[in-house]
Amino acid sequence: MDRPTLEVADIFRRYGDTYRDAAGSSLSTAQRRVMTAIETCRTAALGGHVEQCDTCGHQRIAYNSCRNRHCPKGQSLARAAWIEPRTAEVLECAYVHVVFTIPASIAAIALPNKAVVYRILFRATAETLRTIAADPRHLGAQIGFFAVLHTWGQTLVHHPHLHCVVPGGGLSSDGTRWIACRPGFLLPARVLSRLFRRVFLQQLQAAFTVGPLTLTGSLQALRDPDAWARYLAPVRQTEWVIYAKRPFAGPSPVLDYVGRYTHRVAISNDRIREIDDDDVRFTDKDYRASPAQSVKPITLAATEFIRRFLLHVLPWGFHRIRYDGFLGPRHRAEKLSRCRQRLASTPTPATSPATVTAAADPPRLAVRARVSMRLCPACGRGHLIVLDQLPPTARPSLIPDTS
Repeated sequence: MDRPTLEVADIFRRYGDTYRDAAGSSLSTAQRRVMTAIETCRTAALGGHVEQCDTCGHQRIAYNSCRNRHCPKGQSLARAAWIEPRTAEVLECAYVHVVFTIPASIAAIALPNKAVVYRILFRATAETLRTIAADPRHLGAQIGFFAVLHTWGQTLVHHPHLHCVVPGGGLSSDGTRWIACRPGFLLPARVLSRLFRRVFLQQLQAAFTVGPLTLTGSLQALRDPDAWARYLAPVRQTEWVIYAKRPFAGPSPVLDYVGRYTHRVAISNDRIREIDDDDVRFTDKDYRASPAQSVKPITLAATEFIRRFLLHVLPWGFHRIRYDGFLGPRHRAEKLSRCRQRLASTPTPATSPATVTAAADPPRLAVRARVSMRLCPACGRGHLIVLDQLPPTARPSLIPDTS
């Protein structure tokens, strides 16, 4: 794939100083660090090295990555390094993709309280999935899953939601049987939605009562308990959006999926089409439109583009990928081994997509990614070797590693 001609970094380099001056003290330290990281990524500021092909002698200068998880560049190796160990955790069964979203009024509270509200989102989602799955009226099993936090929509607005990847079944309460879900169906969305709403609002109310929430600016009036109650009253009655996408066709497509989702940032470079007259034009995919009309252009002022991009900077050290159930970090290997044993003794329904088998020898994705980066772009046969190191022209300490 050809490298995009325009990048998020180009926008930050052209308009970043203007935005910093206008934003002033409202720009957080974390956001300033992300801006600096993106502006200096793959430039002489971070240093680099001179490479030469061992076959044709072609030379090039390769500058270092900022390694910031919000930067559109440099995510390929991080993605590959994360996916590779996941291949050993994929089970021979159907997988389901479930998305949990929160209403816009709750997202408004989340914006100045990211760490608190995003943690509630993860906890409420996990409790909801575990509780409904364990109910004998639905599945009656102990399930496992991982969840990936996305905070953006196609137009870069703040839209927090969790993408959950769930094996289509789980262990019986005594651990002696694998209980598979019905083909194409995991758990009822409406039941999930209502429990999720109740659990989330209970935890949000607890956070309000204890006092870790920041309620300033347009939210300042919500410090009053009566105003807070009135604000939440409508969302207690509305249906919260939870939906299950089409089930995966087996283990291999699961790995394809996680590769696309786990290390995404708010916008990829290949969506940017033009930077001109202080405006940024990029593509917006409308999933509700027909395929022929789904991709549409959108134009934002450059400073508004930067503002929206920075809405999605996560708190320092916040984990946006989390595991639960039998995929939780405690005793994961033991529980997965038990799942495989029970699956091996469970007949697979003929109509189930679980008949697709994972490769016996999954590719070493991280190694292959590094090998492809070493391949000579000139001759396509030789490999690039490092001839010399180039020192950074800026202090690396200004750009911390948040990957």
